[in-house]
Amino acid sequence: MAKANEEESGAESKVEIAKRQGRHLRGTIAETLQSDATHFGHDDLQLLKFHGTYQQDDRDQRKARSEAEEKSYSFMVRVALPGGILTSAQYLALDDLAGSHANGTLRITTRQGFQFHGVLKQDLKPTIAAINQALATTIAACGDVRRNVMGCPVDLTDPAHAAVHRAAERIAAELSPRARAYYEIWLDGEVQVNTQEEAEPFYGSQFLPRKFKAGVALSSDNCVDIYSHDAGLLAVIEAGRIRGFNVLVGGGLGMTHGKGDTIARLAEPLGFVAEADGAAAIRHVAAIFRDHGNRKDRRHARLKYLINEWGIERFRAEFVRRAEFPLHPAVELPVPAFHDHLGLSRTRDGSWTYGVFIQSGRIADTERQPLRRALRRLVEEHRPGLALTGQQNLLFTGLTEVEARLIDTELRAAGVTPATELSPARRYSMACPALPTCGLAVAEAERLLPDLLDRIEAELTALGLQDRPITIRMTGCPNGCARPYTADLAFVGRSLGLYQVYVGGSLAGDRVADLYLAQVREGKLLESLRPLFQRWAAESTPGESLGDFYQRLIPREEPRRSITGRETPTAELVQLGGAR
Repeated sequence: MAKANEEESGAESKVEIAKRQGRHLRGTIAETLQSDATHFGHDDLQLLKFHGTYQQDDRDQRKARSEAEEKSYSFMVRVALPGGILTSAQYLALDDLAGSHANGTLRITTRQGFQFHGVLKQDLKPTIAAINQALATTIAACGDVRRNVMGCPVDLTDPAHAAVHRAAERIAAELSPRARAYYEIWLDGEVQVNTQEEAEPFYGSQFLPRKFKAGVALSSDNCVDIYSHDAGLLAVIEAGRIRGFNVLVGGGLGMTHGKGDTIARLAEPLGFVAEADGAAAIRHVAAIFRDHGNRKDRRHARLKYLINEWGIERFRAEFVRRAEFPLHPAVELPVPAFHDHLGLSRTRDGSWTYGVFIQSGRIADTERQPLRRALRRLVEEHRPGLALTGQQNLLFTGLTEVEARLIDTELRAAGVTPATELSPARRYSMACPALPTCGLAVAEAERLLPDLLDRIEAELTALGLQDRPITIRMTGCPNGCARPYTADLAFVGRSLGLYQVYVGGSLAGDRVADLYLAQVREGKLLESLRPLFQRWAAESTPGESLGDFYQRLIPREEPRRSITGRETPTAELVQLGGAR
């Protein structure tokens, strides 16, 4: 309550104070690392995020511990990989760390990076140092900076795809922090004695008002959910090559339950720029956010709120004032297709790609499916290129056809079902980690989704809908890490065992869903959706997705660009009660 009152009164937020007083992200992190403490405190908790790590605790153990006992602290460490591309050597190094310093799992994020969970404080510095030794980094994977830049990760032998990846790398480089503290603390670099003279050329001493998510997509493939980003480049393709980029601004899917002034919003076109100016365009958007974003209320400290306040015309005028290159009217484009790049596919140069479905991105070994061991063995044997997708899946790239088919055979033997044999409900599903590690989670997600999918698959099969396209996503809180508000069907944690149900998004990610039902008990989720599924089976056109069908039931003059935290559920508008 004190924090809310502070923000509403217009005072500088505590996070802004921590950044300003943190000696360019140093705080007392180095001192705590050298101490016997099991965790960090005070402002260091905010500063650690800029270094790529979050302090967490095992919430399953909280009840078992007395008030006098310390929480079971550990750390999540996130690796930034622009465009999701990594080498086999990098993968093997990260897999080693999963076993030596983490909880035995690698987790693919929804932004094409990797996360480690369960890292103890004494292993934190060795983990981050080893990631850098593998020629990767954790800097800017978290914090009030540009986050990992997304881009279509396949077929870099194709000129258009290669240009997309180059743009993602340029954005990552141009908006990378220059903080010396990172190298001092984690890599034993030379200590900066007078931090007052230290410069952060783009971010300054207080960085951005909050996180800034950017990505690059093709007009022929929105596999990175480009409309959900703060800023994005949508490549306009002509004759197989990039003509330039539509610049999109103002997306963002996080909001707060019970706060009607918080929204999930899709990005909208700002204009069109030449290919050579794409990265600079994103830099200018980030600079406007840096200079004018809300630094008093963290709930409104995202670019989408600035654009809502200013309007797109004022934002465009400010962009044009700053830019050293022309901004043309955005090119009219159809809704881009979506490809998850799973299974076998051939690239432009004749090599092959094999995409592996990873449930909720968690690469782990179980008795039934030794997935982590199987993937490691294949990487060691074939030394392929590797890529992570925005759907939390893993791609083997640069293969011969023989290698690709051998990988398929070996994964089957390890109990991994090929993507082509998965139902759309499972193939297009995603979940955030949620409980027990995420400090923001109020409900289950990753641990609950597989069982829920089993029951939904059975229901859809009984209704003859098992082959219909449907995206199902689940999050443990309303912050939207698994992009629930653009899915056909989504479950968003409201409190423990209680969910908000959203319906009406699309695989293409070009529209937001409606709040369909509010505060549904975990055990009643499928039951609450049964009438809608029955109408979908009885009244839809052949091949029609759930989201498209729902949009026909709830006609609107134009697609909505945003949803607020104060919606009226739409279930009654669908007139549930069986087929008409």
